Amino acid sequence: MKPTPGACRRLSAFGALGDNDIGLTETALVLAGAERPGIGFATYERHLEKLTDDVAAYAGKDVDHPRSGLDMRVEALQQIIAKRYGYGGSDEAYEDFDCANLMRVIDRRDGLPTLLGIIYIHVARALGWMIDGLDFPSRFIVRLEFAGQRRILDPFDHGRVLESFDLRDLYKAVSGPHVEIAPDHTAALSNRAILLRSRRNAKVLYLRSENLEEALDVVETLLLLAPKEPSLWREAGILNARLDKVAEAIAALEEYLKHADAEASRYRTSILLQELRGRLN
Repeated sequence: MKPTPGACRRLSAFGALGDNDIGLTETALVLAGAERPGIGFATYERHLEKLTDDVAAYAGKDVDHPRSGLDMRVEALQQIIAKRYGYGGSDEAYEDFDCANLMRVIDRRDGLPTLLGIIYIHVARALGWMIDGLDFPSRFIVRLEFAGQRRILDPFDHGRVLESFDLRDLYKAVSGPHVEIAPDHTAALSNRAILLRSRRNAKVLYLRSENLEEALDVVETLLLLAPKEPSLWREAGILNARLDKVAEAIAALEEYLKHADAEASRYRTSILLQELRGRLN
């Protein structure tokens, strides 16, 4: 579904901001609202405020203790978000479009790892705690830091603390037994990158069902938010080409070439552009 003109204007304004200047939760709600026109944000914003207040109340004064503060922050997030409010994931979430929409995740308390992670990040940052979303390949996870210590949490698994061997097991389960974790697998993601990742599964589901128009809508919506992202321009070009929208495909692929660095991919795209231009003549 294409966003309303008002949503497009807001997303375009966000797209002009720096990667971490974008409001993570605000933008996720705008993306969710683009699929649910007429549904206001106020109920969801109040719920997130309530979550934050409850986490703060649970953590109490111990939250700033140099030795136990980090564990108290972890416990507060787990006890309130996962246990009291019931947020967590399920295998079925990967096949459900609603689980890629922050509004519906809040309604149902069930969602994809990235959307659940956004809730943890929102609450922690609202309380002034240091937290990042991590670029882990097999599952979006978050890292909480305090007083020189770190804990990695899995919002999809009710905020469970992950040790090194847990990360290794998660990665090998998806990528195979002979792979090993690299340092960039636990690199912090910018707000913009988290938002792009949050819509990936919806696009995959549309592609799997051969609903190319809706997949293209997802990509074009994300381009409002990330107008300099090469991979999105290439996806838009390929999807337009598959839909026989040749002029639009050419325009998107030309834009891709303005931003792309990888020579091999630029070469393949140039060949595809030649073929598409030939179809116009």
